[in-house]
Amino acid sequence: MFSAFSSIDYQSIRASTPAETAVKRLSGIGEVLSGLDISAIHSQGDMAHALWTLDTAGKCIRMILTEFRTERTKDVARNAKSLIDLIEAARDEISGYRDSVRILS
Repeated sequence: MFSAFSSIDYQSIRASTPAETAVKRLSGIGEVLSGLDISAIHSQGDMAHALWTLDTAGKCIRMILTEFRTERTKDVARNAKSLIDLIEAARDEISGYRDSVRILS
């Protein structure tokens, strides 16, 4: 789901402005989310962990947007929106797994 972020070269991102720092932090969230494997959800515990991860990522994004309120550039807004959209898509996909996980449990 988040594999689009796995191709980012995180070592080359150097923050010299507050906006670049915000983008770097958002990229870090994308990196963490790229490790989330929705197809590996087989139990209620797996589902709870995935949803917790998505919720935490969403909270982190909101904190970044608040912290960098005055430096919110188009890049910051675009990256945040992209992550939020991916999180919502993942939540929707997990909702589809909910019934099959109940059957397996």
